[in-house]
Amino acid sequence: MEIVHLLRRVTVEFSLRQAEFAHLHGMHPTDVRALICLLDAERAGTDATAGWLGTQLGLNSAGTTAVIDRLERLGHLTRTRDPRDRRRVLLAVDPRAVELGRSFFGPLIENTVAVLRGFDESETAAVRRFLSAAHQAVTTGPERQGAGGAASPG
Repeated sequence: MEIVHLLRRVTVEFSLRQAEFAHLHGMHPTDVRALICLLDAERAGTDATAGWLGTQLGLNSAGTTAVIDRLERLGHLTRTRDPRDRRRVLLAVDPRAVELGRSFFGPLIENTVAVLRGFDESETAAVRRFLSAAHQAVTTGPERQGAGGAASPG
């Protein structure tokens, strides 16, 4: 259980930093989660639509629209027509928002990467395997059934 408790401590700290970032920039914590989802989608080559984002966040369409409108108003999100299907609107994080996030979270990320540099290849592989399996365990367990099965933001 010690590792579970340590993992919880790390996730709580990450959540506190996300809440601090949200507060400093006039956002709701869900807005930060939405931006993380959109950045993850971009890295994965996934088209991000309002429906997709709502599923990721576990929000209904009205809640998703409110998040998207708020992020667009703040200049953190862009909406563009899908060139392959003009009926679809794709969402993306504005480059200025990426830079804003990098300026706040960069030192945290750099510190975490520095910790990983102290691990050898097999230790890094074990950490990756554990975190992947832990993520799978918390996103697919029976307790998630009531939460609409929405995937974690990241």
